[in-house]
Amino acid sequence: MKHLLFLLLATTLSFPVWAGQAKVYVWRDENGVLVFSDSPRPGAEEVKVKDEAAVLPSIDTSILDIKPQVLEDKYEVVVTQPEQNATIRDNSGSVYVAGGIRPVFKRGFRVQLFLDGKPYNKPQTHSMFALRNIDRGEHQIKIELINEKGKVIASSEPVTFYMHRASVN
Repeated sequence: MKHLLFLLLATTLSFPVWAGQAKVYVWRDENGVLVFSDSPRPGAEEVKVKDEAAVLPSIDTSILDIKPQVLEDKYEVVVTQPEQNATIRDNSGSVYVAGGIRPVFKRGFRVQLFLDGKPYNKPQTHSMFALRNIDRGEHQIKIELINEKGKVIASSEPVTFYMHRASVN
């Protein structure tokens, strides 16, 4: 009986795995090296694999560019709230700022908010900001994305808003 189970197990494991059954994903790592895997991850693209496995006896690889290429991610930063030329009516002077960053930024990146051309607090790991006690009048905000080396890699267009605070005479 043991020999029969061993033979059955050996036969099952010797069957080839068909390419159509597994999915293959591809992406470039931090060094620009092309990586293939059967596990998906954010930013990876699925590779279309033909059902037919064609193996050529010899392939001339001298024509292939095998040097790793460094891909620079092009980030886009926008201020989504408040909208351009919005009037904020809040007697405490509070303003909530939301930014959008595409693609999702990597670990180690920081987001810096600028209010009227000056940094507002320290850079942080998300793009939501709460401004407090903002004076009446016109203000301009801008968001910058900073990489782990401290270099600004993307910046939003400036957004102008108007703070309206009621006063008692």
